[in-house]
Amino acid sequence: MPSWPFLLVLIALTVAELVNLAVTPGMTRGPGGRVFAFLVLFLIPGLVLSGGATAHLERSKTTKFCLSCHTMTPYGKSLAVDDKEFLAAQHYQNHRVPHDHACYTCHTDYAMFGDVKSKLRGLRHVLAYYSGSSPDTVKLYSPYKNRECLHCHAGSRSFEESPGHQDPQTPLDAIEEGTVSCLEGGCHDVAHGVDELADVGFWRPALKELPRE
Repeated sequence: MPSWPFLLVLIALTVAELVNLAVTPGMTRGPGGRVFAFLVLFLIPGLVLSGGATAHLERSKTTKFCLSCHTMTPYGKSLAVDDKEFLAAQHYQNHRVPHDHACYTCHTDYAMFGDVKSKLRGLRHVLAYYSGSSPDTVKLYSPYKNRECLHCHAGSRSFEESPGHQDPQTPLDAIEEGTVSCLEGGCHDVAHGVDELADVGFWRPALKELPRE
């Protein structure tokens, strides 16, 4: 990922050379001048746009970025709940997901174009945020798929040998096929549980380490 200082240097050079071209337009009459103008007008700006887009894409994957929106504040706070029934809190506090990419790890689609789809949806969220039309209740676009859980848990001993996954009512094959949801049927019903935050306790180490924008 390109660094911001590098991108700023490219931008500064582009602006300086554009000024130079404006002051001395005659320099483009020769072959060397045309090549120089092409670099300044097209190639370098293209590199800046590409680098900037990449840098922003990577930044938008961070937990800090996700929690910078006030709408997501309760969801961030739920990561510090001191209750084993709260799925997101258990994953965050036990390092089952990387702290700096906690939201992205669980909520991006792991299909081929998952990143692209997630970021296009993110643009809608930004528009809603700045237009003041953010909903009071945040909802998923579609039911949460077992696939996102199995991306990490499939094949692990604790998952395979869990008593709940040996229950005839929730056979492992059905979980892997997605016909039985991980988040329903008395299994992992509480993901973030933001409606219950007023009635629960918090694990202070996790509460202190939650990122702030």
